[in-house]
Amino acid sequence: MNKPRNPDQDQKDTAEVVENGTIREHDGKICIHIDGYWIRYYAPPPNTMREKKALILSLRRRVFHHTEAGINSPGWRTEIARKYYEAEQDPAKKRVKAAMLAGSLFNRATDIFTTVVDLEEKGIHVAGDNELMRQCENCFMEALELGKQVKHFSGEEGVDELWGEPFKAFSFPIDRFFDSRYIKLAQTFSAIDRIIDRMLAVFSNVDGFQGVLPLLEELRHAAKREVETMRRDEAIYEVWPHYVASKESVAGFKPCGLAKQEDSIRYWEDGLRLLLMGTDVIEYLSGVRVPMPVTTANFMLNCDLYEKNGSLDSEFSIPDTCFNGDDNGTC
Repeated sequence: MNKPRNPDQDQKDTAEVVENGTIREHDGKICIHIDGYWIRYYAPPPNTMREKKALILSLRRRVFHHTEAGINSPGWRTEIARKYYEAEQDPAKKRVKAAMLAGSLFNRATDIFTTVVDLEEKGIHVAGDNELMRQCENCFMEALELGKQVKHFSGEEGVDELWGEPFKAFSFPIDRFFDSRYIKLAQTFSAIDRIIDRMLAVFSNVDGFQGVLPLLEELRHAAKREVETMRRDEAIYEVWPHYVASKESVAGFKPCGLAKQEDSIRYWEDGLRLLLMGTDVIEYLSGVRVPMPVTTANFMLNCDLYEKNGSLDSEFSIPDTCFNGDDNGTC
């Protein structure tokens, strides 16, 4: 019997014969082909100031939703945030104050652009080289630079690409912005594939974990559908529950047939921990919809460690210097 084909595999099979940017129906929906993947396509809205405003406000919500807490500083406090950032000498605190300043600059840029759009709608034209527009651009650019120091809410790494999107939305025509987003979505699809493929390779060799393999394939499919679907699309009412249910199925998986092998309990416990780590990384990627190379690489290292040692013990290792008899807290 032939094995049923995975729609995601069909995506990769057509990569060599379909040009990037091709738009057509695929798997029951209109898609665009990017780097071997078919991604749900949305026609860009008109390139108007009102649409740009709505897009930038949406991107602002997304940035602060996925980044560390405490950095959503209002735009009117930019000078205060800058004063504390410039005066700070401690590197750890300075990084956080840089993040707070980035948030404030981002909010100020959004406030300025919103005001400009409101003026335009009242018949007052603001030229692109107006001082307000220059200040808005400068705020976005500085926020983008400082945003490199902002961490994802998991603490794993920075997601400075999120800070670049509002600047792109401000600077580019909307259709060009949408084109750049499809490239990032394809890169996110690729990252999801790498993680799921690695988990399948690991757990196919672990006794009692064979039952999770089809659940991981289902999570692959559901996560990609979640990544490509806009919240305003009615399809989200099918896509989101499917994704959540798939994620919960993997997170709730319990290996079976282990009752007579108690000596390997740590092996299976760490296997479950690794499984949850992978589910978390998939969740992070599905949320930010951009690649997270550091987080992905760290997970791959944990997979290597588990395959090599049958445990994740090194995660809890304490440096040998802590056992040298000194009690000076320098270890």
